[in-house]
Amino acid sequence: MKAALVIMAAGLGSRYGGNKQVDGIGPNNEILMEYSVYDALRAGFGKVVFIIKPEMEPLMERICGEYLRRRTAKDGSPVEVSYAFQDFSSVPDFYRIPSERTKPFGTVHALLCAEAFIQEPFCVINADDYYGIDAYRAMYEQLTALSPEGHGAMVGYFLKNTASLHGTVSRGVCDVENGKLLSVREALKIQLYPDGTLRDLAEDISLSPDTVVSMNFWGFTPWIFAPMRAYFENFLRTEAGADLKKECLLPLMVGSQLEGGGLEISVLHSADRWFGMTYREDRERVAEELKALHAAGAYPPSLKD
Repeated sequence: MKAALVIMAAGLGSRYGGNKQVDGIGPNNEILMEYSVYDALRAGFGKVVFIIKPEMEPLMERICGEYLRRRTAKDGSPVEVSYAFQDFSSVPDFYRIPSERTKPFGTVHALLCAEAFIQEPFCVINADDYYGIDAYRAMYEQLTALSPEGHGAMVGYFLKNTASLHGTVSRGVCDVENGKLLSVREALKIQLYPDGTLRDLAEDISLSPDTVVSMNFWGFTPWIFAPMRAYFENFLRTEAGADLKKECLLPLMVGSQLEGGGLEISVLHSADRWFGMTYREDRERVAEELKALHAAGAYPPSLKD
């Protein structure tokens, strides 16, 4: 089955202090998204769509595109590579963009920018996260059986494995029952403390370390774009306002669809650990994790081999 990997890579990583999406972190200067692509291809995915800023295309082509065009998918077909640009040209004409706004409108906006390049079931991920080999296998298997309309999937992770001691993180906190996602809320300021406790500072509540959270590893069919577009347009009409940093987020869109009964999400669990770089202080830990995975044989000495 043809399935696409969609990578959201337009962010600048402001909290990290640089463009973490293209920071060489692996033993041979690999970037995190190279691991995502490598794992997705061996799971069965045969197409990669990068969502980037227009000025990033030459860099992305040099880092990933040129190499991918020489690769074949698991079924023997050439790997397809596309670039979707997240910019203001995709915003509906009815919305007047504030002249002071420079930041795009978040992950829903990002995915809508890639709609023209996606005709098959797909998963969408963050560029700056490591999700693990098993996550892509589980998602690919789920996508092969996914109903064309009204259904999706998510790989869930335990909150204790996704927070940082170096500052707060934003996570989609999930309510799961019998393998189905019941609801999701965006917690914008989750703090991990040295004793392992976790707290949502915005809501001033404690959170269980085993709380299931979304790390933006979603699986959909192209059906999702119609309700997603309607949600984004409603966001522009009712929420964007004068807040120059307000974003339209995938977990909230999914939560809205769940609440309205228009979407059912299966929650998948990966045997692998998630890790990522929210803050620059996270870099050393991530580098050590990747080095250990190479040493254990999970990856070849070089991902280009």
